Parts: sequence; C-alpha cells; structure tokens
Amino acid sequence: MNKIKLLNKIAAVGTDNFDKSKYTVGENVDAPDAIMVRSADMLSMEMNPELKAIARAGAGVNNIPVDKCAEQGIVVFNTPGANANGVKELAIAAMLLAARDIIGGIEWVKENSSDENIEKTVEKAKSKFAGTELKGKTLGVIGLGAIGGLVANAAVHLGMNVIGFDPYLSVDAAWLLSRSIIKASSYDDIYEKSDYITLHIPATDETKGMFNSSVFAKMNDGVRIINFSRAGLVNSGDIKEALSSGKIAAYVTDFPTPDIAGVPGIICIPHLGASTEESEDNCAVMAALQLIEFLENGNIKNSVNYPDVSMPHSGDKRICVMHRNIPNLISHLSAALGADNINIENMFSRSKKDFAYSIFEINGELPEEVIEKLRSVTGVIRVNIY
Repeated sequence: MNKIKLLNKIAAVGTDNFDKSKYTVGENVDAPDAIMVRSADMLSMEMNPELKAIARAGAGVNNIPVDKCAEQGIVVFNTPGANANGVKELAIAAMLLAARDIIGGIEWVKENSSDENIEKTVEKAKSKFAGTELKGKTLGVIGLGAIGGLVANAAVHLGMNVIGFDPYLSVDAAWLLSRSIIKASSYDDIYEKSDYITLHIPATDETKGMFNSSVFAKMNDGVRIINFSRAGLVNSGDIKEALSSGKIAAYVTDFPTPDIAGVPGIICIPHLGASTEESEDNCAVMAALQLIEFLENGNIKNSVNYPDVSMPHSGDKRICVMHRNIPNLISHLSAALGADNINIENMFSRSKKDFAYSIFEINGELPEEVIEKLRSVTGVIRVNIY
C-alpha cells in the first residue's frame, strides 16, 4: 500500500485517480511514499527515508528543496502546461490593465458612489483614465514555453505585432507558435522594439534580478512590463526608479512583495495566475497520474531534478536506479547483474546535469543480495524494484 501525503488541498478530481486498494491518501499520512503539494513551504522539511517522490501541482518548484531531493533519490515532478491557459488569460488581462487605467476608473466610481449626478459627472472625469489600445502595438515575449507561447498566439489575434525570444525553445513548442510571431535575435532585440514586454521564464540563479536599470535603459520610453514568472526576476528598486522617471509606464505583476505593494504605477495581482477551477483540476490530475506511473512502473515524466525516462514494463522484474552521472557506472551495474547470471532483457538510461536514471528489465528472480550489490556501487543513490 503506497501512502500519499497532501500538504495542501488538492482537487478531488486528481486524488480520485488513486486506486483505494493500492493507496492511502490524506493530510495526516505518516512516513509517506509520495507527497502532493501546491504552495506549502518544504524548504526546511525533513524528508522521511520512505519518500520516493514529490509532485507539485503547478509549474514553479521554489518551495521545494529540489537539489536536496535529488541527493536523496527523491524525484520532484511539476505540471508544466496544466495551468497555462489560466495564466495566459490573466496575462492578457494584465496587458489591458497596463494599457488603460481601468482600476483607477473603478476606484473613482466607488469614491463618487453617493453622487446623484454621477452619470453626468463621469463624462467630465473619465478623461483622467483614458489609455491606449493593444492593437498595433508590439509585444515582446521572453520565454515561449507552455504559457509564453499561448500569450504570444493570443496577442496575435488581438492585432498586436509579436516578437519572441527563447534560447531554449523546444521543437514541440515552436510547432505550436503562430507563423505571425517574429523570432527575435536576442534579448536586446526585444528591448529595442517592444511597447509591451511579458516575462515567462523560470526563476534561477542566472535570471535573478535580470531586469534591472541597465536593461530598462535599453527599452523604449513608456514601455509596459508584465511579470507572470516570479518576483525575483525584477529588481524592485530599479523598476520603482524607472517608473518614477517615466521610462516605464506600468508594471503589472502576479507577485506582490512589501517593497512594491501600493507603489504608483505598479499593479500587484495576488498570485492569481493559476487560481482557476480548471487550472487546479488540471494540475491535480496531471500530478496524480505522474505519481501513479512512477510508483507503479518507475517511469518518470516532467521531473525537474531527474531525467525523463519511460519504457514499457515487459520483464518479470524492473530495476530502477537513481545515480550520479559519472563514467562507467552503468557498466558496474551491468556487471553486478551479470555476476549472478541475470540477463538484462532491456534497458534505458538518461542523465540530467549531475544525476541520471537507469531502468533495467530482467526475466527471472532477483535475489536480495544482488539488490544490495547494486546499492553498494559507488555513485548509486537509490534502487527501486518493480
């Protein structure tokens, strides 16, 4: 019986995928085999030795100690694309909020709600909230993955000129892009040509504070910036200064922080990008199915710390080895099996940076002493048998 611990409320449409005869699922599960999480902070959490996997019902994994998990042989999954449409729709709304002072107008109506002549008064006041249209403006999209690609395509249908840049654009993602989207040659190309810039890239050590005064200086005066990636991408002090000088006309972000909340020119949305019923359901289902496939067959899809490895389970036994990506390790594993006359019927191995994952399909019995030999090979982190 596999035990699944829920650290946040996970939509039932996802958890219902777990066969009750095989799984115990709940918030009060001890020594879990797997964890499902949304926003709960796991960074200082002690991982129990039985824990094999963590599934994040969402894309970002900043709340999970990904590297520590890799060292312990714990696979961390996320659900890329499951919430993409919800984020895309809010990003489009963010561009409209940046283009026109809709919020200011709504607040004016609230403040003047007792005015018996508001129908006439509004005609005099509305000019203060006038803005511009999106049609004909140039949108620069930085990051053309699941979300950025959808935003780019939607902007084309709104009549915008769209240019995009993604140094890691996959072939599959490229196939989904409208032919009207122009490929930028560099980040600078985006900065120089865009009236709006929308960010859809991960938060890493390399991208932290990437958008700062030196980058803003390369942008057009009056540019509007949309950030639905992570707060840390944008230097708060620099963007406040750029807003004050008029270099940036508006900044809309889904990540409020104490240093930008309430600042004129900044619209902070309370992290609502994926907060739709549909997104939460999609993420829950995707996360659950990934856990089931891993816990029952050892196949990995959408892991952030181990490579994706999947193959049909055709042998009597399946040996799944999490190990360091070092030379000759696979040959040592094969030798340990061959020494006991165990024939490898099929195998598949891939690496991801410092870590690798190998699957061996065998027929016949697998003695416990052979499993221990595999575990004792230098560089092996964990061995799971299916």
